[in-house]
Amino acid sequence: MRRRHATAPGRGRVIGTWPARHAGWCLAASLALHLLAVVVSPPAPLDLRVYREASPLVLTGGLYDYQLHTAPPIPVLPFTYPPFAALVFLPLARLPWTLVVALWQAASVAALAVVADCAARLLCAGREGPARSRVLLWTAVGLWLEPVRHTLDQGQVNLLLCAVVLAALAMPLAPAARGAALGLAAAVKLTPAFGVLYLLATRQWRAAAWALTAGAGATALAWLIAPRESAHYWFGLVTDTQRIGPAWSVRNQSLRGALDRLLDLDPLASVAWWTGLVLVTAVAAGALWSAVRRHDLLGVLVAAELYGLLVSPISWSHHWVWCLPTMMWLAHGPGRRRMLHRVTLAAWALVTVGRLVPLLIRAEDRLPHPSPYPALLAWPGAAYAVCAVLSLLAVAASREGAPGRVPAHVSPARV
Repeated sequence: MRRRHATAPGRGRVIGTWPARHAGWCLAASLALHLLAVVVSPPAPLDLRVYREASPLVLTGGLYDYQLHTAPPIPVLPFTYPPFAALVFLPLARLPWTLVVALWQAASVAALAVVADCAARLLCAGREGPARSRVLLWTAVGLWLEPVRHTLDQGQVNLLLCAVVLAALAMPLAPAARGAALGLAAAVKLTPAFGVLYLLATRQWRAAAWALTAGAGATALAWLIAPRESAHYWFGLVTDTQRIGPAWSVRNQSLRGALDRLLDLDPLASVAWWTGLVLVTAVAAGALWSAVRRHDLLGVLVAAELYGLLVSPISWSHHWVWCLPTMMWLAHGPGRRRMLHRVTLAAWALVTVGRLVPLLIRAEDRLPHPSPYPALLAWPGAAYAVCAVLSLLAVAASREGAPGRVPAHVSPARV
């Protein structure tokens, strides 16, 4: 009789299955299909073009006057990031465009592997390392999730920043390095700043202080180099969401975007927004508390980042690359056998693999800006917000399993 080998707690029950035994081939096939898709239908990375063409203007002035003319419904693309981001992107202007696109694609795909690996590390923190097969399989799957595809097609920076944040929090780094990496990522684009909630929830006070210091230092450096552009951004443009794009569009998957479409700027929309904000904040707080209590580090980070995406005024669909760590947590984390977890995982898979948002965008673009907004588009257009709220509820409701040993690099005694 063939004897079964017990699996480690952090590895789940994938060992011995066909995908796990052929994980390397699954990833190779996924990468080959991705390369084939790139060759057959080359992407037009407009956001990457904005990074490359606008960044030199941070030194000469006019950074926020730059406009890349495209086509309706977003006829122009301006540079929307802090001045420090333009300094980071400066080397792109020195390279040939074809090389920039190739390097950015390769770096983004590598970043996806880092995201899967570091999420798996947080998932099994305090136990033995993650199963290699799990990391390979989730990297293969991740290539076909809509936020990841959108990021790759547009040449967005999301995967790179997500990888920096996860690597900083999952690797056994000193508090200064961990916090500085998070702070610098937030100085490039504001959305990673919600990772500070992870540091505060896990009582990593020194790392949180370093994150704030590094973010402030990077902003101050940019101010010294480009004072006019910095003043223009921080004293005006940072709150100008209209400049970024149509917040009412289904492209915006934040809670505010979903409510604007559902209520069509009704006088009650503002009341609904503040009510929704309070409720989402309460659910997120419960999720953070529950995850910290059971030392569920990936659950803590997922709750913090999903909360940030929900409450931001604009969260384009490509911002939601955090769906991959979320799906990994739902599939392998505590409570994974609960019905809520399985339903939420299925909902994420349906929305992201099925590319619901691009389908809705195409339908929306065929219509003039409608008033009232069509309910047939508004309700499914709340998909990411609904999935995020369900995920927060799943994190809050998880009670399974005894708390694991807290890794040394997140122990309060070491921070």
